[in-house]
Amino acid sequence: MKRDEKILFTATGGRLKFALAYPNFYRVGMSNLGVHIIYKLLNVRAGVTCERFFLPELATLEKISRAGLPLLSVETQTPLNKFQVVGFAVSFEPDYFHVVKMLKLGKINPRASERTNFDPIIIAGGPCATFNPAPLSKIIDAFVVGEGEEILPQLVDEIIATENLPRLQRLEKISQVDGVYVPAFPKKTARRWVKDLDASPAHTTILTDDAEFNMYLVETARGCGRHCRFCMAGYCFRKPRNRSLAVLKDEIHAAKNFGKKIGLMGAAISDYPQIDELCNFILGEGLKMSVASFRADSVTENLVNALVASGLKTLTIAPEVGSEKMRAVVNKGITEENVFNAVELGLRAGIKNFRLYFMIGLPFEELADVEEIVRLTERLKTFAGGRLTLSVNPFVPKPFTPFQWSPFAEKKYLDAALKILRKNLRGVEMISESVRSATVQAILSRGDEKISDVLLNSQSENDFRKNFRDAGLDEEFYLRREISFDEPLPWDMLDQGFTKNYLRDEFKRAESLKLTTRCFDGCKRCGVCKIN
Repeated sequence: MKRDEKILFTATGGRLKFALAYPNFYRVGMSNLGVHIIYKLLNVRAGVTCERFFLPELATLEKISRAGLPLLSVETQTPLNKFQVVGFAVSFEPDYFHVVKMLKLGKINPRASERTNFDPIIIAGGPCATFNPAPLSKIIDAFVVGEGEEILPQLVDEIIATENLPRLQRLEKISQVDGVYVPAFPKKTARRWVKDLDASPAHTTILTDDAEFNMYLVETARGCGRHCRFCMAGYCFRKPRNRSLAVLKDEIHAAKNFGKKIGLMGAAISDYPQIDELCNFILGEGLKMSVASFRADSVTENLVNALVASGLKTLTIAPEVGSEKMRAVVNKGITEENVFNAVELGLRAGIKNFRLYFMIGLPFEELADVEEIVRLTERLKTFAGGRLTLSVNPFVPKPFTPFQWSPFAEKKYLDAALKILRKNLRGVEMISESVRSATVQAILSRGDEKISDVLLNSQSENDFRKNFRDAGLDEEFYLRREISFDEPLPWDMLDQGFTKNYLRDEFKRAESLKLTTRCFDGCKRCGVCKIN
């Protein structure tokens, strides 16, 4: 189906046909800045033509499935299997099911070992490829470990150079590209990342109104140095880097004629060193703005006022936990005072609605800590008045974090925690991810290559657990046990720039309720910023 779009660059075109596939709906994929970045990166490269594929909406999906029609590209309605390369941008574990579904719809064998010399090379990038390729290792031919701007140019060159070789020989050559992990030729693979963000523009490259975030997206920074111990992004995208204010001003000025709200993207927008000046510039250009996230301890009055002037009605804050003990465990780095100060800034700016994000089932958490979420919420409700919404989600342990060894909480405990919240919070709207869904995510997050076989036979998470059990796999092994510090892990083939010992020490600091300070210039603690 043709889309109402405006491409903001001139493509060069070329012989290599590259399918950029986002394993979710169009409106979701077009709100992902990574899709915009990679689409332009490939299309302005000599010798490459890149077209996009998305998971069809449900009604269309049923129609083409019944008719046996192929999955077609947005640009030229070309079938997926007519491309030499299919590159998936994978950001979230539930989209693993969509990867398999899109390959099947595209008439491509989803099992890597059964593909022939005539089939496309299937690659995957994005956060999931960077922290644990194992669950997709029997599906994907090659994984981009790190940031695409740094790796894709060399990878594309190698794909072009080997186009006349048999499939396995091509994959062996591709495996020699730094930052590329090929399951058929496994080796220790170090993450590669962009050192100078100013040299790698990251903003909207395709305008469309059909997106969840109908904005002109601009990346202010990448990575985070806060050391929140539950957060994969804080570890797999180190070191934290900021774009210069001058470059951001140029990008925003170039967006002015499009009349879109500016969506500032980054791990914590309020941590940007010149956030107030940036806000003033955006409003001064006659534009409105929105932010992906901000921190309660760094949000400024100027930022809140700019958001309200841009139409913000609900202020979202992520305390994550309710007790002083758990704040030390997760190393969030904010206090209750910071949370109340952020709410006060919102109230002064005229905001009447607030949303709070919390997690349950964290390491070292007890039900008494959940009761502290109730206490904090009741205090905030009294302080703020208006409408208060709680978003509460079970904690999912992630690879390459200090909590990678921790078990996923028992269903009995999570149910009890949710019961405490629902029973004791009056006049507060509460939404939560289902324990069932979080359970599947936890298996996929830390899964090994055996999970690939289950994914290949599963339509969605609804039948995944049955297929998981039918495959003779044990949920207790994947979910509930405490993993030994010395045990080999499914993602050990990757090198993020720091050691297990560093993560182990952070785990012990969590257990001892010790805080870790944020990244700073000259710091060499984790090793990512070491001088080569």
